[in-house]
Amino acid sequence: MHYVSHPPLSRHGQRGFTLIELMIVLAIIGIVAAIAYPSYTRYAQKSLRTDAHAGLMQAASELERCYTRTYAYAASCLETKQSPEQNYAIGFSSEGGDGGYTLTATTRNGQDDGCDAPLTLDAKGNQEPDECW
Repeated sequence: MHYVSHPPLSRHGQRGFTLIELMIVLAIIGIVAAIAYPSYTRYAQKSLRTDAHAGLMQAASELERCYTRTYAYAASCLETKQSPEQNYAIGFSSEGGDGGYTLTATTRNGQDDGCDAPLTLDAKGNQEPDECW
């Protein structure tokens, strides 16, 4: 009986990855990132806008309490000048003949909340722009 001799096997086996394996992993990571990043961006913008909503509602509540005492909406009654997380500046403007008001939340420090215009809330409860509420 004749035995064929083979070279001894390395006790460490194969080392490293092939170029194809690395390219496949990079492609998978790229696909996952392409799907996840837009979702994360929308989530971050929505959470930022939630801060504006809270600030506008708090300011509106202060103005309504002021109205019950003085029968007028006055800037002097507004204690809230920024949102709770300080991402937005809250502005007040009095509306002419009907005695109402408009509150405006404007982003600070150039933050992107995904809205093309500042968020507003008026005395009648109108919220603009619609897509940001």
